[in-house]
Amino acid sequence: MTAQHDQLVTHHYLAHFPEHAPRATDPHYVDFEAFRRAHVATAVCAFAESTGVSSECDALHPLELHHSHIEFSLQNGVDLAVLERDYPGISDPTQVGAWVESGANLEFLCRFHHRGAGGKHTAAHADYEAERYVRGLIAAAKEAK
Repeated sequence: MTAQHDQLVTHHYLAHFPEHAPRATDPHYVDFEAFRRAHVATAVCAFAESTGVSSECDALHPLELHHSHIEFSLQNGVDLAVLERDYPGISDPTQVGAWVESGANLEFLCRFHHRGAGGKHTAAHADYEAERYVRGLIAAAKEAK
C-alpha cells in the first residue's frame, strides 16, 4: 500500500488561440453582464450545487461567471459542425457570439472553483472531476507539504 502523500503537479502546454477582438468591444458582452446581474443574487457555485458540498468554496469573494463550454477568446475557432452535435441550432456563425455570452454557456463558480488551485481554469480536467468526490484533493502549491 502506498502511504498518503502530497505531490506537486505542473502542466505545461501550448494553446493556440484564434484571432479575437478585445472583450470590451464584444457586442454581446452586454448579454453576459445582463445575465450576471439578473442571477448573481440567487446564484450558488455550480460545483457546490452539483456536489451538495460547499466547504471548499471561497465564500469571501463574490461568485464569478464562467464560460462553461466555449470561452469568449475561442469562439472564432469553434468547429460549428461539432458544436451543433451537442447544441443543436448553434451552427450559424453569426450567432455563436450571442450563444457564448448566453445562459446556455454560463455558470457561476466561486473563486476557488473558477480560478483557484482547484478551479476549472487551473486544475487538469481529470483532477477537477476527481475533486468532486475526493475532499481536499487540490490545494495551492504554497499549502503543499
